[in-house]
Amino acid sequence: MAVYTDISDEELDDLLARYDVGEVLSCKGIAEGVENSNFLLHTEAGYYILTLYEKRVNRDDLPFFLGLMEHLAAKGFVSPTPVPTREGKTLTEAAGRPAAIIQFLEGRSIKRITPDHCQKLGQTLARLHVTAGDFTLTRRNTLSIDGWRPLFESCFQDGRIPAIPPAEADEIAAELAHLEQNWPTDLPSGVIHADLFPDNIFFLKETVSGVIDYYFACNDFLAYDLAICLNAWCFENDGSFNITKARRLLNGYQSVRQLTDRELEALPLLCQGAALRFYLTRLYDWINQVEGALVKPKDPGEYLKKIRFHKDVASVVAYGFDLDRA
Repeated sequence: MAVYTDISDEELDDLLARYDVGEVLSCKGIAEGVENSNFLLHTEAGYYILTLYEKRVNRDDLPFFLGLMEHLAAKGFVSPTPVPTREGKTLTEAAGRPAAIIQFLEGRSIKRITPDHCQKLGQTLARLHVTAGDFTLTRRNTLSIDGWRPLFESCFQDGRIPAIPPAEADEIAAELAHLEQNWPTDLPSGVIHADLFPDNIFFLKETVSGVIDYYFACNDFLAYDLAICLNAWCFENDGSFNITKARRLLNGYQSVRQLTDRELEALPLLCQGAALRFYLTRLYDWINQVEGALVKPKDPGEYLKKIRFHKDVASVVAYGFDLDRA
């Protein structure tokens, strides 16, 4: 979440006139994240999240994102639900942007991640995959293997990044070529979250109370979602890999949805790909900072270290997974 576009009092009043949520009591920008402009909205009816969708989000994808949240919540998954207008629409417009008001979920994101949190994350991710199994809308993952080369070329064209050593650019180019040649094609697929970082899952008294921010959700390999989480949750601040957290994450996932032998075999490669994806998008955001945005771009170098770690992984045993018990 972030704030790129502000909303005036008049624009906010005009927006809320379309809803049955009462008068606005307060509206405060939320500074985290990189994609859209988000506000904590307090009205006479309670608390909500107001999202203004920025230009990087394709408006044609919004019915998928909002519909997925509705589908998951209706089936009992811990997803927020979009609030409909008086006309029954979940997507509207405000401040010159597509807009939606989303249910506010109680809980907080975890700053100090424990192995127990990782276990519950794994269970929650698998439940999301199972629950979304009959969601009928589809969306291609524009940030999977087919999207990485254009992103790479847009970042490194004409040597425009003096802060990135030529050797690092060569290393990333070689990694991209390796992944393009070896990326799997036949793994179990479905709807994935694709961005389940610690700030996108809430806990309340050690119980998962919500999964938010579905604006990268798409159809792709289910195990690729697991690879994203291994990268996001199982490395410490000093860059070291925490095998205990990884083991608990994988065991939690397996307790709800069993991974296939092919998924287990492909997981190290999927982890390399997930690390490259976030290296490239962080690098792109670093280069193309939005002036005046209430958001700080994240360091891509963190994910270069993760790419190097996964390249040395021979099997899922290195992630703490016991093949004999699979």
